[in-house]
Amino acid sequence: MEKFFKLKENGTKPSTEVIAGLTTFCAMSYIIFVNPNVLSATGMPAGAVFLATIIAAIVGTLVMALFANVPYAQAPGMGLNAFFTYTVCFALGFTWQQALAMVFICGIVNILITVTRLRKAIIRSIPESLQNAIGGGIGIFVAYIGLKNAGLLQFTVAASDGAIASINNAPFSADAAYDSVFSVMGNGGTVPGLVTFNTPAVILAIIAIVLTVILLVLKVKGAILIGIVATTVLAIPMGVVDVSGVSISAESIGSSFSELSQTFGAAFGPEGMGSLFSDSSKILLVIMTIFAFSISDTFDTIGTFIGTGRQSGIFSAEDMKAMEQSRGFKSKMDKALFADAVATSVGAVVGTSNTTTYVESAAGIGAGGRTGLTSVVTAIAFAACMFLAPVMGIVPAQATAPALIAVGIMMLSAFKEIKWADLAEAIPAFFAGIFMALCYSISYGIAAGFLFYCIIKIVRGRARELHPILVVSTVLFVINFVILAVI
Repeated sequence: MEKFFKLKENGTKPSTEVIAGLTTFCAMSYIIFVNPNVLSATGMPAGAVFLATIIAAIVGTLVMALFANVPYAQAPGMGLNAFFTYTVCFALGFTWQQALAMVFICGIVNILITVTRLRKAIIRSIPESLQNAIGGGIGIFVAYIGLKNAGLLQFTVAASDGAIASINNAPFSADAAYDSVFSVMGNGGTVPGLVTFNTPAVILAIIAIVLTVILLVLKVKGAILIGIVATTVLAIPMGVVDVSGVSISAESIGSSFSELSQTFGAAFGPEGMGSLFSDSSKILLVIMTIFAFSISDTFDTIGTFIGTGRQSGIFSAEDMKAMEQSRGFKSKMDKALFADAVATSVGAVVGTSNTTTYVESAAGIGAGGRTGLTSVVTAIAFAACMFLAPVMGIVPAQATAPALIAVGIMMLSAFKEIKWADLAEAIPAFFAGIFMALCYSISYGIAAGFLFYCIIKIVRGRARELHPILVVSTVLFVINFVILAVI
């Protein structure tokens, strides 16, 4: 184990890696329950998606662990699964099988741009000030996810014309009647606010945050994991978690495995790849959709690696230099990017949306994870969920939220490297950080930072200093926004 993962070389030990792996799992385990809810809306069997989510997470995370030896976990990405369901299937009218085919192609595209060194060329093109902005921005994003998951935020849609854009992903009509509402999209009239502290769930979240902060300040080993376990236990007598219905049924597990046959390989069947390009009038739309999938996946991953890797030292200066100068997969970053690209296609094969590197991996990194052993532990925990899903499901969001908030706070230190007195650096950094959180997307934050960085260089007559890849990436982001607006 020591020889394979190089624990001493990376300044860690087995116990630390185990705690970190479990912490990462606890922070991202929500996906095994959320993803089936989102994707099953397309007609995909929920049991199959449940297993596909776990299988994709296991395979992707193990590839990251054993090939790249870094403490990152992978699973179907939030945001990308919503795009899969509500845009690709509902708005554009593709079948879920065709959507899976597009995800598979997206994975192949990502593999190609990784093998051809384009992905790491993109990383090299990002100036250091923007890299620090991305790191701090991810800190804001992660902390915001934590606050949201804790249930401390509420969003009010002002009662004015145009404040509500859509309900249930359809244009809003004041005359329409709704039997149930599962999605409300607001315009400028949507205002965030603090919830009233009068429910057990909110009170539990506050207790969890205070407890985790105290443990961290006192430098208790395994503080984040202890906070998660203690909060989960406390949630039972407070009524936030109901354990009365927790049971493991062989029948339900068998049913899920039976349903998996419907999604496994569906991307290559007649309703998937076989019909994806059969309608010549939709070929351009298919290409545009694959491009939208790919650009979001690529920059989400790059942002996560830059943001967490620089701060923790997982991707050291020597490793980054090796990535720039070497060919093949000799550096950690090279291997990690390849592992991430492979995972997307694997996920599509078993029947789920884009598999990507999770920003919640920062929770495990914050707990001391430094090698692939952390990811192995996370993958084992996901595997156990195939049979222990009801038990794993009792960990409430209030228990994992403090971990994300704490890690977000730690990552904000990247902002100190930015020259805030220099508006040429401050403006792109501001938009990169703020857009990540408020737009709930790492890639959108990167897009905003890129765009304003280019604008500032051009108006100051220093356009020649812009790296060609940075310019091309910015143009592609703009095209992506245009595509999303059109479709």
